[in-house]
Amino acid sequence: MSEEPRVLGGRYEVGGLIGRGGMAEVHVGHDLRLGRTVAIKILRTDLARDTSFLARFRREAQSAAGLNHPAIVAVYDSGEQEHHESGGAPVMVPYIVMEHVEGKTLRQVLNDEKVLDPDEAARITASVLSALEYSHQRGIVHRDIKPANVMVTRGGAVKVMDFGIARALADTAATMTQTQAVLGTARYLSPEQAQGLDVDTRSDLYSAGCLFYELLTGRTPFVGDPVSLVYQHIGEQPKAPSTIQQDLGPAMDAVALHALGKSPDTRYQTAAAFRDDLHAARAGRPVSADAQETLRRVGYAAGVVGMAAQTPLGQDQPTEAIPRTGPPQGAARATPPAGQGPPEGHGPAYRDDFESTDEIPVREERHGGGWLVLTMLALLALAGIGWVVFQVLGPNGDDPEEPIEVTVPDVVGRTEAQAVEAITNANLVADVSYENDDEAKGRVIEQTPTGNARADEGSTVELVVSQGPDSITVPDVRDFTEQAARARLGSFNLLVADEVEEENNPEFDKGRVIRTEPPTGEAAAPDEEVVLVLASGKVEVPDVVGDNANQAFSQLSNDFRLEVEIEYQDSAEVEENTVLEQSLDPDAEVDYGTEIVLTVSRTPPETVTRTESVTVTQPPPTTDPEEPTDTDPPTTTGPPDDPTGTDPPGDSETITFGPGGPGADPDD
Repeated sequence: MSEEPRVLGGRYEVGGLIGRGGMAEVHVGHDLRLGRTVAIKILRTDLARDTSFLARFRREAQSAAGLNHPAIVAVYDSGEQEHHESGGAPVMVPYIVMEHVEGKTLRQVLNDEKVLDPDEAARITASVLSALEYSHQRGIVHRDIKPANVMVTRGGAVKVMDFGIARALADTAATMTQTQAVLGTARYLSPEQAQGLDVDTRSDLYSAGCLFYELLTGRTPFVGDPVSLVYQHIGEQPKAPSTIQQDLGPAMDAVALHALGKSPDTRYQTAAAFRDDLHAARAGRPVSADAQETLRRVGYAAGVVGMAAQTPLGQDQPTEAIPRTGPPQGAARATPPAGQGPPEGHGPAYRDDFESTDEIPVREERHGGGWLVLTMLALLALAGIGWVVFQVLGPNGDDPEEPIEVTVPDVVGRTEAQAVEAITNANLVADVSYENDDEAKGRVIEQTPTGNARADEGSTVELVVSQGPDSITVPDVRDFTEQAARARLGSFNLLVADEVEEENNPEFDKGRVIRTEPPTGEAAAPDEEVVLVLASGKVEVPDVVGDNANQAFSQLSNDFRLEVEIEYQDSAEVEENTVLEQSLDPDAEVDYGTEIVLTVSRTPPETVTRTESVTVTQPPPTTDPEEPTDTDPPTTTGPPDDPTGTDPPGDSETITFGPGGPGADPDD
């Protein structure tokens, strides 16, 4: 089970490892505040213990964050995070948050392509020089230009990395540590860096020349172990690139050799001048007079003779017009150590195991007698080697030779293919085994013997390659947008299904993550897809008929996110304020904010009852002369509405209306 993700500065979630250098590790990260993918470079804890280094790092990281150029990887932020070591001791570890670039390093491109087309090599180097010109104008010297610090995006754009970090590793005008060791990458060191002298922007131009040379030929100007490389940078003249790649013209030779001038005063003085000559060489125009003069001056030492001095370099002319032969009798040429020679022609790109930025032991030289000292040291070294050879092979020269020792490449963090290739190139045998580990799948996590150790040629180097973690804990992405959830899960090396599921859940805004399958906190296999379940933005209407209107209103508006309208209806049959009807059918599926009308009961208005009494008295009969006799038939008169006419004289009729009208109780 993997641990909970580490978050730096309360904002940057540290994901899987994507790169490792001699001084730092680079992880993919997620900016929790802006929801974007970033790259996070974290310095080694042993370098972070130096408080003065922390102060320089902070200052230089801030300077790097001010570099805004399309050919420079952007620096977004920097900071320090307390880290507890295995023994419990706290240490402040600095980190830098950078732009995450999709593409390959120039080192990976060289491993794949071996040698680049001259036009492409010039284009890439010109882009690097654009970045250097911008940084130099702002007083920042890179100090570690090399293929591993140059990214090429999928679209072919070029971006330079590690501005600020290289600068933060040294004081304003120093390239050496207190132990008199040069900080840098041996194959790309300028002569002044190699001697521990003060450096300026022209040191970067020498390193860019080494890079350009490697793009043209598939190898650096000098090869060998770090110490021998230091001496070669100081005192050896590089071969012209055309002696390695015969299809290169003299213009490319001139630009490369002029960039590799031993003294800062004899090489390009600005990145712009270097870039202008590259553009001229690409377009077939003459390169600068200084570059032409350098080629004429060092042509013999560089392996180019018989040059047509009258023809401006860069103008179209057949390659055959410049015959290439070896140097004159007795001319000195750099000879790589045994077993370190570069491949011929179009063979595999030369690989070495000294490309990591590191401390290179070298004697500091700051006085005019340095060359004499170097010469004396070289003579003493030769004498020492002769004595050792005599002791070993002297009288017993016929004895079997001792095994040749080679340096074991440091391949931890590389892919399996890269590691096996490096081991094989060092004349060693790789034995690969596999283990589950939190490291990215396919990366080397252990090696025996360790990197930079000495081992017999042909011996075995055991490599342990990560198969990825056996399970990964699913992080909590609830209430994330789909894009942010995918980014965070991806930072844990989890696979996310392309298709999402939707559920009705009014607790979440539409499109927000409700949950995942597998759920948060559970383990997922590295090859298992995590499914995102998103809020649909719809609800199922509940049945509230018969409920109290106040409770129904609260439930519908707050819990189901509906717009509620109330209409009243008189009813004496149910309790007042009861929902009689609802306009939406129960279980209907509607969007958030849909209107629903509730019909609510109301007590009818109260009526007033009034009582009235009416007495009707009939008058007594009147005697008339013509009154009938007892023998006449009787005649009766009364109210018109009396149906019988038989009411006796003096009787009364009472009609009573109750308070509510007819039929009411007369006593009320």
